[in-house]
Amino acid sequence: MYLEEIIDNIQLENDKFECKSRLNREDAVSWMKTIAGFANASGGDFYIGVEDKTNKLIGFGRTEADNERNFFNNQVNEHLVPRPQMKLTFIRYEIKGRERFVFHVRILESAVKPIILKYKGIPSIFMRRDGFTNGATYEEIIEMSVKSKNTQYDILTSDEEYKASNFHILREFYASHNNGKALTDKALRSMGFYNEDGLLANGAVLFGDNYQGKKTEVQCSVFAGFTKGSERIVTVNRFQGNLISVINYMMEFVTQRMNHSMIKMEDTRKNIDAYPKRALFEGVVNAVAHRDYFLDGTQIQMDMFRDRLEISSPGSFYRGGKLGKTYDLSGIISKRRNELIAAVLVSCNVMEAAGTGFDKIMEEYGGQDESHSPYIYSSSDHFTLVLPDLTYVDGVEDSVLPVLTFAPVSNGTAYDGKVLSFCYNQAHKASEIAGYLGVSDSTYLRKQVLENLVKNQYLEKDKISRATFYKTNPDMVTVE
Repeated sequence: MYLEEIIDNIQLENDKFECKSRLNREDAVSWMKTIAGFANASGGDFYIGVEDKTNKLIGFGRTEADNERNFFNNQVNEHLVPRPQMKLTFIRYEIKGRERFVFHVRILESAVKPIILKYKGIPSIFMRRDGFTNGATYEEIIEMSVKSKNTQYDILTSDEEYKASNFHILREFYASHNNGKALTDKALRSMGFYNEDGLLANGAVLFGDNYQGKKTEVQCSVFAGFTKGSERIVTVNRFQGNLISVINYMMEFVTQRMNHSMIKMEDTRKNIDAYPKRALFEGVVNAVAHRDYFLDGTQIQMDMFRDRLEISSPGSFYRGGKLGKTYDLSGIISKRRNELIAAVLVSCNVMEAAGTGFDKIMEEYGGQDESHSPYIYSSSDHFTLVLPDLTYVDGVEDSVLPVLTFAPVSNGTAYDGKVLSFCYNQAHKASEIAGYLGVSDSTYLRKQVLENLVKNQYLEKDKISRATFYKTNPDMVTVE
């Protein structure tokens, strides 16, 4: 039998068509590059269990077909970034009274390009042209990147179907923040939670009761002192689950471990938490809502130190400028990276539609001195919210600096080590660095010391308004 006997109107001469009798276990790149090439071009159909060139049916038994699908999924998940949009189906047929199956993969043109094949640590980009798959040209890579630069991960369509029974946790969370009101299918559909075919958006998948993927991973740590590396680690916990469970886990992790203190206010005494609950909740929700879910192998990090809590989320501010360090949280301009995830959290009344979450954090810390004021810093691959511990009298400790080791800097100076230590935990202006070193804010300091460290990639330089901030590049140093 041949493929055209069991599929109507199949276009065998189409350049969007490829067959394999079996998936090669020894050379997975040979077929994965075809999947990537289709996704980077305009899509295509990939049939497994069909002899190439002749289209003769080889087929699989039921168990063998299931194993082939599992192998396919495992290899794609491990090596193609981001995972292409695909629809996986089995085509059943009978021959001589025996049940057989062909595995059909319909690859859609990816809204996010390029799809990168990473194998043995080597990334490659492929393109499908005229029935063949080859390496993408420089011009094709640029064109793909330009077309997909504004695409959001969470609104892309997944291959999972919507089932109301798989979203109990989300519905309970919604009801608890909406006076018992029920979250309806109609409301979810209007947000783009699933499409007219009943397929979930990527962001919706992350809310599923049974989601256990790496996209939502968080790492929560407690350090005995003020820095990483130079202090004893008390606790390191990892967690992954649906987004609501992640939010609840991070809140519980901090509230169970943070300090409490009694302070005297006029004639009464008041119990205060290390981190105001409302500010903590806003910080956690913000990290989940604005995380870059395209970045595989990353996690939200919550690090508790003696004087502060740091909440770091993968990805810089979406379409916003890089920040060295700023206390002006209300002045931060950043658009939503994840429209669907944000819309769901807004509907749950845990996120402001107007994006005023940072304002609430500032309100909770209102009246505090600078050492007890929250701040944010951002780089090209993450942003971090720092909440000072209100029970720690001295506030965030700038004076406790890490001891660093690093390769000698080309044309370096005697100030290099002190500057890198001073700028390791947070960014500083040249005038602040000069004050710490006990020298004048001179041309020598700016050109020979700071700019030389920037030139050699030991310091990262960012501008906020008219001020220039410097922060140590953690990839260039090691904390002793």
